Amino acid sequence: MKSNESRSSSSCAACKFLKRRCTSNCQFAPYFRSDEPKKFTNVHKVFGASNVIKILNEVPQDQREDTVNSLVYEAEVRLRDPVYGCIGAIASLQRKMVELQHDLMVTRAHLAYYEAKPRPSTSCSFLDYDPLNVNVPSVFVDTSLSGGFLDNFSQNSFGMDHSGSTNEFGQFPFP
Repeated sequence: MKSNESRSSSSCAACKFLKRRCTSNCQFAPYFRSDEPKKFTNVHKVFGASNVIKILNEVPQDQREDTVNSLVYEAEVRLRDPVYGCIGAIASLQRKMVELQHDLMVTRAHLAYYEAKPRPSTSCSFLDYDPLNVNVPSVFVDTSLSGGFLDNFSQNSFGMDHSGSTNEFGQFPFP
């Protein structure tokens, strides 16, 4: 609720919690409506009413609603995770970001690998390939990559080898 809006005649959540009469110039009333008592209860548990008043007095009027929303979020997170609070949430998001960056890097490596593979010529048909025959047509043998892209790729930071073992992240390098 904005501070310039009129409020109901009932006490705000802060005054109800603190068991005091809510006046027309109550500093809590614009931000802690009477129908949201849990919001103020959480903020009061973590910061205390007097500290919230001090914080609100130091912030310009047009930023107070955002400040209260931030205090409410921080209080809720602190109550859920008393040890780490917001830092725990930030660390969790950073871990997720690193995982996603890793997945993106692996996907780009797969794309580079498949883009570097030579395509079979159009003169040869897949029907020419006999899986039971040991002699594979030369069009399907990937000799152009030896000593080139794959050798350089296998020496990168993934620590991949051609034995089918996993990389340092415990994942298989290629399907």
